[in-house]
Amino acid sequence: MGRMEQPFFADCRARVAVELISGTWPMVVIWALADGPARPGELRRRIGGISQKVLTTTLRRLEANGVVERQRYAEAPPRVEYSLTPAGRDLLTPIRALGDWADAHADTVLTAQDTAG
Repeated sequence: MGRMEQPFFADCRARVAVELISGTWPMVVIWALADGPARPGELRRRIGGISQKVLTTTLRRLEANGVVERQRYAEAPPRVEYSLTPAGRDLLTPIRALGDWADAHADTVLTAQDTAG
């Protein structure tokens, strides 16, 4: 069966990626970590519009899925940094591709939504 002919069954491995980055914040947090490790406060400043609670929840979810790693430093006060794992860095390629698609087609989608709504 050709690549485009395969349906996205419930157990399809591609759905793992789609579910991982679905929602408002996972791709944004991954992209915010593209330039290297960051502390939570720095991430909030980079991202804008995300609450501390939502950022923490998103980071924990990404960490639990092997995309982000948390490094705790034994300092006073304690310091925590988050960074992308190799799997997380590999996600930057499709995220960049989605961004390129959005640059090219967002107006079409928004116009269609306005027309339908």
